[in-house]
Amino acid sequence: LSLKAGGVGLNLTAASHVFHFDRWWNPAVENQATDRAFRIGQTRAVHVHKFIVSGTLEDRIDQMIESKIALAEDVIGSGEDWLTELDTAQLREILSLRPEALADA
Repeated sequence: LSLKAGGVGLNLTAASHVFHFDRWWNPAVENQATDRAFRIGQTRAVHVHKFIVSGTLEDRIDQMIESKIALAEDVIGSGEDWLTELDTAQLREILSLRPEALADA
């Protein structure tokens, strides 16, 4: 199953191993394909295997994916708490226009 096919509309809860042969530039694509095995109804531990040969294109893609993941964690943190843990004042601050934006309008 390719990454693109594994990323759309499938639930693979019978699987306990996920093998990534074709690395993708976008880490979200790999995560979505992996998550097909982590659906409701999964009763076994799921193991993810990534085939990477040192010094190849896949190795460089893996390094790029890891740097993108690290950057995302630095910017927004890991998980979705940054989105769900805002209080009302923080939400208003994010959504409100700044005075300088109103002055330029």
